[in-house]
Amino acid sequence: MTEKLEQALDVLTQISEDRTVPRNIRENAKKAKEYLEKSGEEITVRVDRALQLLDEVSDDPNMPMYTRTQIWSIVSILESMLHQ
Repeated sequence: MTEKLEQALDVLTQISEDRTVPRNIRENAKKAKEYLEKSGEEITVRVDRALQLLDEVSDDPNMPMYTRTQIWSIVSILESMLHQ
């Protein structure tokens, strides 16, 4: 597993366990993490699915600002993996 992917998984874990984050956002973070960890699929497919989930919640008005920053950071990491 690449270092970038590990970083993204760590932050997704933090978000999914943070009780100050709305439940729908925590659930999407957990699903995105599951997609990224899923074996048997090409990494680009897994990353794309995770990006779609994160894109859905990135504009949620109930999201704390620090969580939005974390999500943007994850999206940046994942997009850089697609363009290697």
